Amino acid sequence: MDHQLEIQKSQQACEILDELDIASWLVWVRETSQTPDPVLELILGGDVVWQSAFLFTRDGKKVGIVGNFDADAINAKGIYDRVVPYTKNIRDHLVSELDELRPRQVAINFSKDNVAADGLTVGMLMNLKEYLKDTPYLNRLVSAEEIVTRLRGRKIENETARIIEAINITEAIYKKVESFVRVGMTEIEVYRYFHELMKEYDVTSAWNEDHNPAVDAGPDKQFGHSGPTENRIKEGHLLHFDFGVRWQGYCSDIQRMFFFGSRSTIPEEVQTAFETVRDAIQEASRYISPGVLGYEVDALARRFVIDRGYEEYQHALGHQVGLRAHDGGTLLGPLWERYGNSPRGVVEAGNVFTLELYVTTSNYGMREILHFLKYFTAENVRDL
Repeated sequence: MDHQLEIQKSQQACEILDELDIASWLVWVRETSQTPDPVLELILGGDVVWQSAFLFTRDGKKVGIVGNFDADAINAKGIYDRVVPYTKNIRDHLVSELDELRPRQVAINFSKDNVAADGLTVGMLMNLKEYLKDTPYLNRLVSAEEIVTRLRGRKIENETARIIEAINITEAIYKKVESFVRVGMTEIEVYRYFHELMKEYDVTSAWNEDHNPAVDAGPDKQFGHSGPTENRIKEGHLLHFDFGVRWQGYCSDIQRMFFFGSRSTIPEEVQTAFETVRDAIQEASRYISPGVLGYEVDALARRFVIDRGYEEYQHALGHQVGLRAHDGGTLLGPLWERYGNSPRGVVEAGNVFTLELYVTTSNYGMREILHFLKYFTAENVRDL
């Protein structure tokens, strides 16, 4: 298996440490098939069984300390400069490596706000503190939140290519669904067709299959994270989808809305709602760029919707996409307590965001009409 992506991301991690002036980063895990740290997909691309330590330094050193039965496989990946096997206990090896490095900080994976940076379990933290209790490193533990945020958010070319292909496949599936759906079908029938197409394109679900895709027919279905029902598509009604696939580990997340009827019969209420959501997204799309804060982008779109007489949408404008459809890090959201500090994050080159919002209509329900993805490079901003 080619591990070039993990090699590149591990080197990127060291560069981020240097940028942040953090001496070292410790990814501290065990039995990852049961309790995986979200970052492992980027810096290992596999599982470990015993307690394992993956150390990165600002000057580019990468060391893995793993159980002896994992060592050969991890060494073969070519990610780490050294892979240190152990049999009876990891403590002495871990302390020895830290003594050699003598870092003034050891960043570990805990975070109040970024779920993707909160991979360290309570039990493993307790173990780590026990192992370090007679060393100076116990008082040097700091959060790796900003490291993980930047590492996941700054997509390299390999990652972007995978996301774009996931999007292309998603669009191809939508195109086939557009020719398939018709008045009288149930949400469940349409849902099953999506899954037939996913098998045809050899992709998996970007989130839980029970509500991917979301299929919401008519004005009375409350869209969200519930699965399809026996609701039937009716003439003059709307049909909403929220759908994403995973291709080679990377996700898409795209919504669509269909109206059943001729263009001339589209109700003015629906047309106005569509234009409001479309224009709000386009305004946000023109504004968003590296350096702006997440909540600033959300505020612009939120004001746009409210100024046109609609109530504000009850979630964030957009989130990052990558290894997960909701990939953590900077959020394009309001400064609500539920979001913590995520909306205060900075939009960076390499980030991939969704832009999605809804407006509430009187007769056609709450509708997320459009859903864009934006990709930021150091040179430009473009639609995916």
